[in-house]
Amino acid sequence: MSKPSLEDLPHYTYDDYAEWTGKWELIYGIAYAMSPSPSIAHQSISQHIASQLETALSDCPDCRALLPVDWKIDEATIVQPDNLVVCGELANTNYLTKAPVVIFEILSKATAHKDRTTKFNLYEHEGVRYYVIVDPEENLAKVYRWHAGRYIKMLDAGEESVEFDLGPCTMPFDFAKIWLS
Repeated sequence: MSKPSLEDLPHYTYDDYAEWTGKWELIYGIAYAMSPSPSIAHQSISQHIASQLETALSDCPDCRALLPVDWKIDEATIVQPDNLVVCGELANTNYLTKAPVVIFEILSKATAHKDRTTKFNLYEHEGVRYYVIVDPEENLAKVYRWHAGRYIKMLDAGEESVEFDLGPCTMPFDFAKIWLS
């Protein structure tokens, strides 16, 4: 008996995804459960990121900070980044249809591999300008900038500040403010 291949696995679409209960992501037709619920540390860091993004973007009418929302890349790929920034007009009120400018993913034991590999490659392919992988255990964020079709690491941020160039505006961000006190 031979091992099953990827072609043997179920392949889902947005129509399937829209019918599911609970929290899911769909990447290249493969379903990923978003459970268990995020930890208190994860949610606290996410809240600190969201608060700082909201403040930093208060003078930029073209960009806005969002918490997890569906980003429908195609019929077989729908993801929900932890924190994100979008700029320009939004074509749909139910889900995003274009790449965010900045994405923050906060690592957990259940999602670390997916965030560091699958989502890294996906976001790079889709041209997300900045991808920030936040590690709550290390109090460290790896900041990547998209350049010439691939991600280049800008820095490992613990206490550092970064200025993100969003196109229509710039956004200062102080990583020292996101860690639990």
